[in-house]
Amino acid sequence: MSMITERPVTGGAPAAGTPGEVTRRRDVAALIRAYVALTKPRIVELLLISTVPTMMLAAGGIPSLWLVGVVLVGGSLAAGAANALNCYIDRDIDQVMKRTKRRPLPTHTVAPRNALVFGLVLAVVSVTLMAVFTNWLATGLTLGAILYYDLVYTLWLKRTTWQNTFWGGICGSAPVLIGWAAVTGSLAPRAWGLFAVVFFWQLPHFYALAIKFKDDYARAGIPMLPVVASIRRVTAEIVVYTWLTVAASVLVWPLGMGPVYGVTVLVAGGMFIVEAHRLSQRAARGGPVKPMRLFHWSITYLTIVFAAVAVDALL
Repeated sequence: MSMITERPVTGGAPAAGTPGEVTRRRDVAALIRAYVALTKPRIVELLLISTVPTMMLAAGGIPSLWLVGVVLVGGSLAAGAANALNCYIDRDIDQVMKRTKRRPLPTHTVAPRNALVFGLVLAVVSVTLMAVFTNWLATGLTLGAILYYDLVYTLWLKRTTWQNTFWGGICGSAPVLIGWAAVTGSLAPRAWGLFAVVFFWQLPHFYALAIKFKDDYARAGIPMLPVVASIRRVTAEIVVYTWLTVAASVLVWPLGMGPVYGVTVLVAGGMFIVEAHRLSQRAARGGPVKPMRLFHWSITYLTIVFAAVAVDALL
């Protein structure tokens, strides 16, 4: 943040304020940033990548912009609520992990009780917004995703089983179903197909991240797969789930998708598979595995696939 300095008043212009006022403004800005950080905006952005293209596909073109706005705001608030509540629940482990120790609760920027209230308020607002302006199926899926992420994944699965990432993928894939349900009031095979794409995609995506932060998870006592299994086992699973991700993407093609989507998922999927095998081969040779290369490519892959969904919906 750039330094704020006072300037002399000239021509009747107001001064920047006293040192105390400047400090208070900085404190307020820092507090706002801390509350935004609780929502993990980068994760929210990633979730929304899949939502709008899915809504376009469900509508067979451009859906109501009002509905898109409602789902984006409601979905962002729901994801932010789930993440804020996750920060509250995980405050004990966040303070011992290097990756998370700078979050608002470990640094005492936000009090735990305030984070809890913030998360609950966001949840209520998001579910209410969905209930008033969409339909009960989309609303139920939104509420279910919040509850599943915080009560099932964060409180239970994350701390007790190495399969936590697999089962936790359910809530991460929910935005696809929510977007489809908001447009149609139902769920179709293509919606479930895209759900499968995101579900399987989360495994290579997050396992790559977990490899990098293996020591962090071990220090916190979290049984992520890289903590309890060899690097060869983890990279082998990455290869398997990458193939399943691409297979799910291809299987959506005959469900009414066009050639733009088909060619795109074949090309992007082939590159994703190659990258996963390279990671596995590096692990087999015992050299540096560089998991973040696959992590970043996985984000590119998902963006490309759902961009193709959007383009296909317009053709």
